[in-house]
Amino acid sequence: MNTEATSLTTALAALLDKAIARAGGWLPFDRFMALALYAPGLGYYASDSRKFGAMPSSGSDFVTAPEMTPLFGRTLARQVGQALDVTGTREVWEFGAGSGVLAAQLLQALGDRVERYTIVDLSGSLRQRQQQTLAGFGARVQWVDALPEQIEGVVVGNEVLDAMPVKLLVRKNGVWHERGVAQGLRQAQPERENNSVRPKPERADNSVWPEPVEGLAWSDRPTDLRPPVEIDGDHDYLTEIHPQAEAFIRTLGDRLAKGAAFFIDYGFAEAEYYHPQRHMGTVMCHRGHLADPNPLVDVGLKDITAHVNFTGIAVAAQEAGLAVLGYATQGRFLLNCGLLDLAAEASLAQRSAVQRLVQEHEMGELFKVIGLSRGGFWEASGFSQGDRTERL
Repeated sequence: MNTEATSLTTALAALLDKAIARAGGWLPFDRFMALALYAPGLGYYASDSRKFGAMPSSGSDFVTAPEMTPLFGRTLARQVGQALDVTGTREVWEFGAGSGVLAAQLLQALGDRVERYTIVDLSGSLRQRQQQTLAGFGARVQWVDALPEQIEGVVVGNEVLDAMPVKLLVRKNGVWHERGVAQGLRQAQPERENNSVRPKPERADNSVWPEPVEGLAWSDRPTDLRPPVEIDGDHDYLTEIHPQAEAFIRTLGDRLAKGAAFFIDYGFAEAEYYHPQRHMGTVMCHRGHLADPNPLVDVGLKDITAHVNFTGIAVAAQEAGLAVLGYATQGRFLLNCGLLDLAAEASLAQRSAVQRLVQEHEMGELFKVIGLSRGGFWEASGFSQGDRTERL
């Protein structure tokens, strides 16, 4: 770890210690996740690390579809173009624009049909990278850090919902708890017994912890919170609920005066999300193109995500008066929008990337697309075949 990274993680650890202390020694996971990812100047998305890239050698942590091939954005542009025409709007809004590559692909494909492209992104470092990527589009591209009271246009969000903080719920011995973060053991203090060294680490709740965990420890508290559906069985069960993502959709619905929205992310409908066999939850971390399940280690140096409950997203949208245009796998959505036609004259490398976008064992099945609209239902081309709305 370089000196700059060490300094950032040390400062973030101090910030977390203070936040935990102010909260009475226990911080809900959603608050921890928000600080780990978005704390100004310290969180993962507030740092200058590479994040997006095709290979670990670039210093990146993960790759998204637009980084894999420009055909992703060109294909999505067909759906966005249809939505612009149907809704009579001329502006595109993108949430969490990453490196700016998707914005460039959409702008190139849509041309003069887009009068303005507005990016909503909380990360100052990513905004700088986006500005470099999109410099050639001039004043058509603008940045804001919050939604205005009213917007008109087509909204897109690729892998943005999964980065919104979640609450962790765990059922232990039939009792539901909310899982949070407490101050743990910074360093195991060895205890001598019979001339041998025996570590004796303990958690904040005084239960035995097998190893010290960088000053942070899991801690569970009984709660009245519950998953949106009953979990069959009496086995221990860890899962997430998504109040922040659902609140975001309701806010978007309240402010979208005219237009449509398309969100692409990995996740499931509710029945699959809360299946009794999915007992370990979906929280995952990404660093150097490797995944691990422990968000309490290397805090600030890696991404933390959770799969999306698309049923919750659809319900929140409907509560805000939006129509659900469709819900489909990414593979089916892209094929419906003509991806294979665009790939016909592409290079071998591009066609290989296309396979990753649509194949079931790659991104094609795990990633889903949901379409929303203000002003009623219309036939969106991306959902013309394989629409799974009835499964939500």
